[in-house]
Amino acid sequence: MSLHTTFKIGGKARLVVMPKSEEDISALIKACNENSVRYMVIGNGSNLLVSDEGIDACVILLGKDFSEVYLIDETTIFAQAGAQLIKACRLALENGLTGLEFAYGIPGSCGGAAFMNAGAYGGEMKDVLYKCSHIDSSGEKGFLEGEALKLSYRHSAYYDNGCIVTGLYMKLKKGSKAEIKAKMDDLLSRRKDKQPLEYPSAGSTFKRPEGYFAGALIEECGLKGMSVGGAQVSKKHAGFVINKGGASCADVLNLCKKISQTVEKEKGVKLEMEIRVTE
Repeated sequence: MSLHTTFKIGGKARLVVMPKSEEDISALIKACNENSVRYMVIGNGSNLLVSDEGIDACVILLGKDFSEVYLIDETTIFAQAGAQLIKACRLALENGLTGLEFAYGIPGSCGGAAFMNAGAYGGEMKDVLYKCSHIDSSGEKGFLEGEALKLSYRHSAYYDNGCIVTGLYMKLKKGSKAEIKAKMDDLLSRRKDKQPLEYPSAGSTFKRPEGYFAGALIEECGLKGMSVGGAQVSKKHAGFVINKGGASCADVLNLCKKISQTVEKEKGVKLEMEIRVTE
């Protein structure tokens, strides 16, 4: 699984399947249910930490074979869940559509972005996402729309309902291509300047505590550069735990535990992991 996560960490999966259609996903879910096989879904693996022992389950990998992005009408983009978020951003730019600039450079899939209501630089998916198609735990197709998506900070209805996001419907607005490109370029430049993109990671390690910034709290506790094995608190941005080379899942979890304990002891603030850890 180290080949399928941006952390470059994780042992072998019992089985990996790369479906090409909703029908493939539906048939796969039904087959897993009939044979009592546990399954899990991943996209770009950009917010995921996989155990060193791997995953004793059927991994449904929504990737390049399930990654179409196209316009439905003049201001609506449809994206299959396996498409890279940056692909949707580029289509928006090509068509002079504004609203998705915040997502330019987020290293996730569209499905993952909907699942966790991804956001950055003052924008989030709930600003543009109005409907998702999905396959439920019985293998049947369905939709969630509007308030039923329950989009909140790094959360959606899909965290709780067991459905697999298959497609996103995003409503944007007409804008100036030059202004859209300028904003995208600016945000990408800021990411490169402030984030440790040169190392494998899973993005922001902890959720933003109410009234605080996780990275600032960690830095104030003097934890920048702290390491456990191959895992390290980035010297560039304390909100990121990176794989500086050869890190194991255990290294990352032990480092995160030390960070959480130190911040709670010194600042009185509990940090909650933003990264999903496989079970």
